[in-house]
Order: sequence, then C-alpha cells, then structure tokens
Amino acid sequence: MTQQEILIIDFGSQYTQLIARRVRELHVYCEIHPFHKIPEITKNIKGIILSGSPCSVREEGSPDIDMSFRGKIPVLGVCYGAQLLAIKNGGNVEASETREYGRAFLHDFDNSNHLFDGIKDNTQVWMSHGDTITALPTNSRLLASTNSVKNAGFVFNDELTFGIQFHPEVTHSEDGKILLKNFVVNICGCDQSYTAQSFVDATVAELKEQLKEDKVVLGLSGGVDSSVAALLIHKAIGKNLYCIFVDNGLLRKDEFDQVLESYKGLGLNVVGVDAKSRFYDALKGKTDPEDKRKAIGKTFIEVFDDEAHKIQDVKWLAQGTIYPDIIESVSVKGPSVTIKSHHNVGGLPDFMKLKIVEPLKLLFKDGVREVGASMGMPQHILGRHPFPGPGLGIRILGEVTPEKVQILQEVDAIFINGLKETGLYEYTWQAGAMLLPVQSVGVMGDERTYESVVALRAVTSVDGMTADWAHLPYDFLGEISNKIINKVKGVNRVVYDISSKPPATIEWE
Repeated sequence: MTQQEILIIDFGSQYTQLIARRVRELHVYCEIHPFHKIPEITKNIKGIILSGSPCSVREEGSPDIDMSFRGKIPVLGVCYGAQLLAIKNGGNVEASETREYGRAFLHDFDNSNHLFDGIKDNTQVWMSHGDTITALPTNSRLLASTNSVKNAGFVFNDELTFGIQFHPEVTHSEDGKILLKNFVVNICGCDQSYTAQSFVDATVAELKEQLKEDKVVLGLSGGVDSSVAALLIHKAIGKNLYCIFVDNGLLRKDEFDQVLESYKGLGLNVVGVDAKSRFYDALKGKTDPEDKRKAIGKTFIEVFDDEAHKIQDVKWLAQGTIYPDIIESVSVKGPSVTIKSHHNVGGLPDFMKLKIVEPLKLLFKDGVREVGASMGMPQHILGRHPFPGPGLGIRILGEVTPEKVQILQEVDAIFINGLKETGLYEYTWQAGAMLLPVQSVGVMGDERTYESVVALRAVTSVDGMTADWAHLPYDFLGEISNKIINKVKGVNRVVYDISSKPPATIEWE
C-alpha cells in the first residue's frame, strides 16, 4: 500500500505490538520491523519509533542500528530506544541505583515543546527499566523529569529527534495517547486517513489485480479472522472463492449447522464437510497434547486437500493470518526468540502446490473486527470469542473419544449460553470448559456416583497475550454448576479456574 507510514523498529520489547496498536488507533498506518531487518526509508515513512528492549545498551552485543536517518525524519526513542540515542551520541547510560518499574509522575516538563502539547502536570507514566540516562547526548536539551529519573525526556537541538524513558503506549501512562498523537500527527504530519473503509477499498482493489479470474480456496473456521478474510476476497472475486468448512467433530454443540447458515446469509460459496470419523480415528489412543495437535492439524490438511481437489484449477489458498501471527513468527535476534511458529505462517505441505493470499496479514485483531463491521458482517460473528484451532480436542485432557466430546459439548453449551443470557459474554474475552481425566465421588438422590469433573474457564483480556481470570458472580457460577450436574449425564463436579496468564495459559493443553 502506498500510504503514509510510521516505522516501528523492534528491539524485542514486550510492548512493541502495543505501540503499533496505539498508532493504528490514531488511523495512521504503521509497520513493525526487527532492528536487524530495517526496510529502506522511503518517502512514505513519515516517522520512526524506536522500541524498548529487555537488553541493556551497556551490554556487549546488545541491539544496535545505523541511525543515518536521524535529522532527516522525526524519531521517537522509547526507553531502550532513548538510551540508544543517548549512548550513541555522547550521552551516558548507567545501571540505576533506583530502578523504576511501574508508576511514576512526570514533572518539570517543557510544555512549549509540541511533544508535550496537552499533557497535564504531574501526569502518571509507566516506567520499566533498570538503566538510566545519567548524561544527555551532545547537542540535546532536557524535556521532562520524574522524582527519581532526572533525564526522563530529551530532544536534540535543531532536529525532531526525541527520547523518553517511559512507555506512552501502555494504559497506565495517563496521557500516553496524547503524546503519541503529538508525535505521529503533529510532528510527523500524518493525516489520519487509514480507516477500516480505506483498508477495504484498497485491499479489494489489490485482490482484484492480484487474483484476476483465478479460483481461490479458503478454509473457514467460524472465527472472526477467516470470516473477514472470506468476505474481503468475495468482494473482489465473487463466485471464484470456494470456502470449505470442516466439521472435525471437535466443534461446539450445533456449531457446524449454525456457522454454515451464517455464511450462506453473507452470500458466500460454502461447502460443509463432515469429517468427524476421520479426526476421531486420528486421535485414537493419543493423550499427549502436542501429539493431539499434530494429529488434528495433519488430518485437517488431508481433508482440506481432498476437498480442494474436487474444485478444478484452483490456484490460491486464502488464509486468515493476522499481523501478530507474522510478528510472532519472526525472531528478533538477541533480545527475544521466536514466540511461536504460527500454523498460518511458513507455508503448506509441498503437495498442495497453491499460492497463498493473506488479506489480513497487516491487521491486528481489533482492526479485523473494524473491517468486518465496515462490510456489514453480523455482530454474532464479529463478537465471537476466540476458539482454539484444535477445538475441544485440547479441552478434553487425555484421550479424545466421541462420548467425551458429547459430554463436553453439553457442558460448554450450558456455560456459554449462560454467559450470553446474563450479559457476561461481552465482559469475558474467552470462555469454555475442560473435561478433566479425573473422577470424583458424588451423591445423586440416595445413590453414590463416581463420575467426571469439569473445569470452567473464563478470562478477561485485551489481546490474549496476558489475561486475568474473570470474576464472575458467585450466584451465576452456582446456577451454572447446578444446571451442568443436573442435565449432563456423566458429570458430578464442577470447578472454576482462577489462574491468570502468566503463569498459567488460557487453554489447559
């Protein structure tokens, strides 16, 4: 896309994606690139943000870059980025005697500088650093301080190059969004024209040019990403998009029929495939979570490939890959390792011989939802909780059988429907039930029972990278527990998971 852009150079900070999301919220396009793979600085790049890092600039081998762009384009160094600007230009960085982690308060800042337009005195900011800038770089001046960090912000004289020791991108920095807007809009001059509708218009035009009259096949999951990708491609090529929705036997109760009906209402060309028995056969005897994931993934590719071969002359495979999938699959050399090799990233088995099209690969999840809404996608699809690719296969601990799936589907339906009926579904980011490989003694009527235990899991989150357990009302949990035990044969005990991520994960496997 030939449009105005902010380039974010990633030194491995846990907050880098958050910087990008904040810039996108300003309707300004931005991209993250690791420090060792900086793209050419074209005229479309209106400014550069240098991210934080878990490293110390004082360490040998710590991330470094050529800053020949300085003075030619506005630059904002955040935390490590600020320290790098200092140490490379005659300043000094030392291990701080008073480490600042968490809340601090900005004072004595220069509100005549455009970076601090509209920032209130003594505003709260978020610190996360063990080093501190003890001497400013040559030819620069102080802009801001906190009680324990004198050089909390600075600017180079006669150029638009800034360094700040705090993190404006996190919500704990009260005026952080104002500061980022000051930099991106007022200082860099970005026009805030990057909207959901502009993305749709540009992407549909690009897809028409890229795909022409070719046939495209796409595996739908029922989730937001694949659904929005399908609608975008459908807008570009219409009937030449062939969507395949596979029932792997691990979906939620009645989900296969409900999702198929939803897609038909959108005018999509969808084929539903009942492959439950193939997946159950592949999972027989497997108890290790990774073995189950691999078996499910391998079987899906086989089923999908069989169905794709029924369509003549397919040239492309469409995927709902989004930007975090791309970022997390690229290792930042030094400060961080690859977080995960995402299932959508890295291509397909050679035998499929299809080119890949990924219309959402530059969007975050919230951006995907905005794009879907701008195309009229129903809220029940856009607002759907994330659901793991392997489905209930990783929510049944131990071996997966059709009988266990049926039990868990019933439990899950009672829980999710209860959340929706009480308005708690929107409060939670993700929810579901786990069938544990544990049986417990119970009493029903005058009879002793020895049946299964289920764990309910609900979390609140922004992006799933961190999550807190959802503080659901006790009355609600009690009512759901009673319904499950009374209505689902084979379950006599319900527990609620109150673990946060980290240290736990959202899913149990």
